[in-house]
Amino acid sequence: MTQSLDSPAPVDSRAPVDSDARAAFDRVLSQVAERRAEFEEKRYVPRDMVAEFKQAGLYRAGAPKRFGGDALPPTEFLRLIERISEVDGSAGWVASFGSSLVYLAALPLETQAELYADGPDVAFAGGLFPVQPAELVDGTYRVSGRWKFASGCKGADVLGVGIKASGDQAGQRNAGRPLTAVMRPEQLEIVENWDVIGLRGTGSHDLVADGALVPEEWTFVRGGEPTVDEPLYRYPTVPYAAQVLAVVGLGVARAALDQAIASGGRAGFTGAPKPAERATYRIAVGQAEAQLRSARAFFYETTGEVWATVEAGDPATPEQASLLRLASAHLAKTAFEVVRAAYQLSGIPAITDGNPMQRFLRDASVVPQHAFLQEGMYDGAGAVLMGVQPFPGYL
Repeated sequence: MTQSLDSPAPVDSRAPVDSDARAAFDRVLSQVAERRAEFEEKRYVPRDMVAEFKQAGLYRAGAPKRFGGDALPPTEFLRLIERISEVDGSAGWVASFGSSLVYLAALPLETQAELYADGPDVAFAGGLFPVQPAELVDGTYRVSGRWKFASGCKGADVLGVGIKASGDQAGQRNAGRPLTAVMRPEQLEIVENWDVIGLRGTGSHDLVADGALVPEEWTFVRGGEPTVDEPLYRYPTVPYAAQVLAVVGLGVARAALDQAIASGGRAGFTGAPKPAERATYRIAVGQAEAQLRSARAFFYETTGEVWATVEAGDPATPEQASLLRLASAHLAKTAFEVVRAAYQLSGIPAITDGNPMQRFLRDASVVPQHAFLQEGMYDGAGAVLMGVQPFPGYL
């Protein structure tokens, strides 16, 4: 593993400092390495592995301190996900939803107290789109429909789905904005249809509800005003959701590039010079290293600047939120480019199923396909930088 640029000491800055926490995190890394083939075969991360994530503190990272959570600064959490993703992208993607509890900070405080009654280690997942109409009658929504891409749903304690309120009472509290309805897993059916090339282990299946009843106090506007007054919940919520996914690509790219570097000293079966003896190979590795470290530095630098603002008690500006989105989209794109370069450098051995470059390429290709990370984010960021209105929904 290549040493982090922002860590002057020869330690892994992406792992916990506390000895007990570090031991739990190291155990997670070891188990992920042992079981990543299982995750890919099953097409989800099993609940017992999610329990290990909880033990390592990953699912209390987004829970409020007032309810026993850690409410970790984003940089700390992102580095943990980066490190897990170096071992397996799917595991990193599922672990990243430890951040999703920041959404739930928009629930009423009484609801949150009930949610965390048994402790802050709560796994929340959701399929938010397409948004489905739900009638509000006497303070309760009747929810039916089908939602896609519920990553991590097989190991979740609570699940959310996207709804649009209808009925005579609708819109009074949320001005007609789409809501997320929070439910128990037994209120929904998981349709196991995650049949994809990359990030196979994320279990991003469909969710189906048929007349599930959800009290109004168990709904919230995604990215809406939090009811918890702690720094983490002043950090821009939707840009943070993009960050935790983009950093998965970063981890995968680091692993792929390290693999290409290590392979440079190995002789090929044709008798040709070792890759490291070829200028073209060395140049490509150097360029990829510079690309990846530059994108990573921009990503974490922006994160730190925005965190300093909200920690001081000030709201993040639209310009800061836009930079977070730009840094995330750029990181996802750059990471894929680096993995593709590493794959091409690896030559004919990379085409075999048993070669890790296959998995790196497949997983990294998925990350920039996410709606939060597509190239349209450059358009939105450019608009904000030039003082014109970005496309609807960007901010």
